[in-house]
Amino acid sequence: MRKFLFSCLLAGSVSVAGSAWAQGDYPTLSQMEQRLQKIGSSANANLQKLGQTSSGKDVWVLKVGTGDMDQKPAIAVVGGVEGFHVLSVELATQFAERLVSEHAEALEETTFYIFPNMSPDAYEQYHANLKYERRGNATAVDHDRDGMPGDNGYTDLNGDGFISWMRVEDPMGDYKVSDEDERVLVKADRSKGEDGQYLVYKESKDDDQDGKFAEDLKEGIAFNKSLTYKFPVFEPLAGDIPVSQPETRAMLDYLFEQWNIFAFVTFSPANNLSSPLKYNAPNARKRVVTSILQKDEAINAMVSEMYKSTVSQKAFQQNNQGTDGDFFQWAYFHFARLSFGTPGYWTPEFKGKSNAEANYLAWADSLGWNDVFVPWTEISHPDFPGKKVEVGGIKPFVMANPPYEKVDEIAEEHTDFILKLAEMQPNLEVQNLKIESIGNGLTRISLDLFNNAPLPTHSEMGERSRWLRKIRIDLAADSDRLISGEKIQLIDSIDAYGKASLSWIIRGKGDVNFKAGAPHAGFVNATFKL
Repeated sequence: MRKFLFSCLLAGSVSVAGSAWAQGDYPTLSQMEQRLQKIGSSANANLQKLGQTSSGKDVWVLKVGTGDMDQKPAIAVVGGVEGFHVLSVELATQFAERLVSEHAEALEETTFYIFPNMSPDAYEQYHANLKYERRGNATAVDHDRDGMPGDNGYTDLNGDGFISWMRVEDPMGDYKVSDEDERVLVKADRSKGEDGQYLVYKESKDDDQDGKFAEDLKEGIAFNKSLTYKFPVFEPLAGDIPVSQPETRAMLDYLFEQWNIFAFVTFSPANNLSSPLKYNAPNARKRVVTSILQKDEAINAMVSEMYKSTVSQKAFQQNNQGTDGDFFQWAYFHFARLSFGTPGYWTPEFKGKSNAEANYLAWADSLGWNDVFVPWTEISHPDFPGKKVEVGGIKPFVMANPPYEKVDEIAEEHTDFILKLAEMQPNLEVQNLKIESIGNGLTRISLDLFNNAPLPTHSEMGERSRWLRKIRIDLAADSDRLISGEKIQLIDSIDAYGKASLSWIIRGKGDVNFKAGAPHAGFVNATFKL
């Protein structure tokens, strides 16, 4: 019943006249840390401080599992790659809470590394007196390279505590009022003869008098714009070099020691779950690969179908499949693991609305949410004397993050998805074992090493990059007893429900021990009695 009512609400069929946008319940950093400490006190969880941001805020990782956790296939779950995406932190944290309290059986076969919040500096802006969708950390950075860090950021021109937008009436402007909603501005299509009416800027002043607005924000480097894959050189919020920040370096140093991770689930604007990536042959053949590889495309499509059958929300025009320097793409292209991304939440689609903002406002109107929009109000702006300047627009955070009361159901469905993904992990078994005497004191051992799983042991990117460890087969037999076959063999990959056939000839009697696997694919052990 809960899921049915939630689906109805998301579909816009439930209206609560006059109700408010109850979003302010997302936890503060200190509240979140208390929850993490509680999870870390559980028998199957370990909470570790990865490091600190330049402002001294802690960055954490939870390792959840049983036994030798680093030698089991693992999934990494990452939240807070974008500071304004406060939902992502909650989804990662609630996954950890549910994992230790409700799903202990999943820990027998799988380890989970959970990074709840990689942008604590930016996350804090949600609870600040001045609210805006911040991406960067607290490092002082001169984004416009004029010798003065952070000297032209946002300004709350109407004093409402939010940074929204300002529009300036100007026939040379690129924007016009949307035909779908008069509160929304869209770019004028010059090819269709449309005239622009407004210049549009984030709410700000030209403090450094260089003719630009909000080009040197009072924030530093964005975690999700500073990774090594397609690093956006010389762009604001990226930094001078990739992985320049202590929190980013600490996370990557940690990950490079975790050979057992086979997949990532990143809660971020990037999405390849409701809209899987498509293989592009020319881009896949480039020296610097920029397309998902063909075998991995099929895996992405399969996991996408499973996601869409598990998560009830349907994406609205979700075509963000990665941006330069982001974590979601780094995990696949540079770390060679299967990488899945989802924002976890979308505004439901309203008929006749092609513009995302108009669609959102139609949904908010249907629910009676009357405080998600700042009405356009004329102000006096020092940089535009004699011109009509208005401040307004959709409030920060509300389009990317649902009201907190809706998060529990969203987190429950995404927990189910991650656990289903864990059930698909590589699973090595010994099949078709034959131990047969061939005379003269010799015994032939033959078997199939079978991957009884819908996922291969290696992503195609992992196999191609040679970053993932190969499947290693060890047969504990003395060299003078081993007549045929190798004591140690390496296999590049075993397909989903595929096999590798192996055989040896051994002289004499006694037990022979067998071990095969890799940390990210799991291990299988056997003893053969000759």
